[in-house]
Amino acid sequence: MADSKATNPFRYGDLALDRAFTDREGEINELKADITNGQNVVIFAPRRYGKSSLVWRASQELIATGGVLIAQVDLMATPSKEKLAEKLAKSIYEDVASTVFKAREKATSIFSGLRIVPRITLDPYDGSLGFSFDATSRREDIDATLERIFDLPAQLAAEQKKRAALVIDEFQEVLDIDPNLPALMRSVFQKQPEVAHVYLGSKRSMIERIFNDENEPFWRSAKQMELGVIAPDMFGPFIKERCDETDRGIGDDVIQQTLETTRGHPYATQELCYFPREEVVEGWPASEQTLADAHTRVLRSENAEFALIWDKASRGQLLLLQALAKQPTVEISRSFRDRYGLPTDAAVRK
Repeated sequence: MADSKATNPFRYGDLALDRAFTDREGEINELKADITNGQNVVIFAPRRYGKSSLVWRASQELIATGGVLIAQVDLMATPSKEKLAEKLAKSIYEDVASTVFKAREKATSIFSGLRIVPRITLDPYDGSLGFSFDATSRREDIDATLERIFDLPAQLAAEQKKRAALVIDEFQEVLDIDPNLPALMRSVFQKQPEVAHVYLGSKRSMIERIFNDENEPFWRSAKQMELGVIAPDMFGPFIKERCDETDRGIGDDVIQQTLETTRGHPYATQELCYFPREEVVEGWPASEQTLADAHTRVLRSENAEFALIWDKASRGQLLLLQALAKQPTVEISRSFRDRYGLPTDAAVRK
């Protein structure tokens, strides 16, 4: 087991699990209550705001009580309906059926009634099962198979007299998989009052279209929860406690400067805290110079991401970025646009 004092307590890039998770107690309790009540919820925020980490924490706490069965799938990893069926079948098997049925044969038997029976393979290294569906199947057959898979969490929960939840990450990708898929999913989900459907989305305009357009199948079908940044009075104590635990202190002034830089952005704060923690010697506190050096290292580590953004930007976006770098401003006036050769006001605002 790793020495907790020698291990950096800050995490970024992957899910913020266990003690790396910061605050969000209000959101966790609200989400747990919604899932327990069978309330559908859509959680939206830009990427790296901690949506997946929030749902993971709430799910683990509910699973620990034994009263809720939870399956989840990430639509970023399912570019086709066949892949969606594979990932969802695997999650239902591992996270739901395996907890209900101790025998593997019984757990896998739930898929025997599907229109397209999956090919089940055994991983020789870790013993896990994989599921695959024939990509050459007729569209109506894969639709009927998906419809049945979507119904499995509700069926298993009813048999065990428990609640169930289906978590779907990056839900806006559903439109790219198949424009007709939302209608199929909604036709199943609306008949499952005992199942909480939790939708996560990072593209606000697409999520709003899916859930707020009266012409869409999911119109007003879920409670909406928007995640913002974490307040300094919540993030500050977290930073101080984690530093103290590893015998590397940090002053209130350095914490304040850190949060002024990141503005409470979950990913950015963990990232900026990671670097000074690596520089500070055990038994010594982080200084303002340590933070300045860390800031430089963060910018260097993010250079590839910045370069990608720059390469993808349009000419107007490049001009605007350069103008704001030279003269930061909140209001972009006509004189500001004229000074830097920017396009029209509408184009700049877009």
